[in-house]
Amino acid sequence: MNERAAPPGTSPVPLWHVEGAHTLYAGPLTNHASHQHGAPVYLAGLYEAFRIRFAPGAWITCRTAFIPAGMPHELDCAGAPIGVLYREPDAGAWALTGLMGPAETVGTALVGMSGEIGALRSLFEHRDACDWAGAAVADLSGFAAQRVDRPVDPRIADILVDLRARPEARMSAGRLAMAASLSSSRMQHLFSATMGVPFRRYRGWLRMRRAIEAVMRGANFTGAAHEAAFADQAHFANAFRRTFGAPASYSLQDIRRPIPSRRSGAIAQAGQDEHPQGR
Repeated sequence: MNERAAPPGTSPVPLWHVEGAHTLYAGPLTNHASHQHGAPVYLAGLYEAFRIRFAPGAWITCRTAFIPAGMPHELDCAGAPIGVLYREPDAGAWALTGLMGPAETVGTALVGMSGEIGALRSLFEHRDACDWAGAAVADLSGFAAQRVDRPVDPRIADILVDLRARPEARMSAGRLAMAASLSSSRMQHLFSATMGVPFRRYRGWLRMRRAIEAVMRGANFTGAAHEAAFADQAHFANAFRRTFGAPASYSLQDIRRPIPSRRSGAIAQAGQDEHPQGR
């Protein structure tokens, strides 16, 4: 059942937030070809249901979905606003399942008609959400993390520290494995087992996050591509399409940015009132 549209005076401009273990998008999405992410993701239709398909299955209509890292899927959102929350795998690969209501299992994914929607909808609706998105996302993710995932192998944890500091292509698997006193093959096996995706795909995901952060700070696509060590803008554009199933121009142009008059980190009262369990 569809809910009310965004109230008058709210901002329909897409919101991106990249910080720590989380990456958030709240805004309209259209049709997204088959793609796969480097981190687990929770999807919530902010006002109505959307459709998702996992090859070779049929289209499924749902309001919420959890998709583990590396699982190919297609989306058909028909331009409706969607909340998309990623959590880095080592921060709890399955923690976002805590945001789902009753759900059907499709392979290792979950789809349902209910779940945590209110907090993401509030982020989309409020013009100043850039200023309090970090606190809201941390609260929502903390609420979701009700069960403790197995601890990360300390050698992989050390590799992740180095990789996140410098995710460019020259941070090779061999070099990082040597620093961790592992063979390259052993390191890549441990990495895939821990993160749910191969080393190279996760490195690409980190570079994509860095490029998105650059755009959030005001860089154009060429500057963002350079900052994230993509060869050029075309390389970045192709990688974005493979990661998200749609062109970067659709969700990264004319995005929301912090309101200068707001204190960074201030939490709007509306955000405080929106408890994560609100659906």
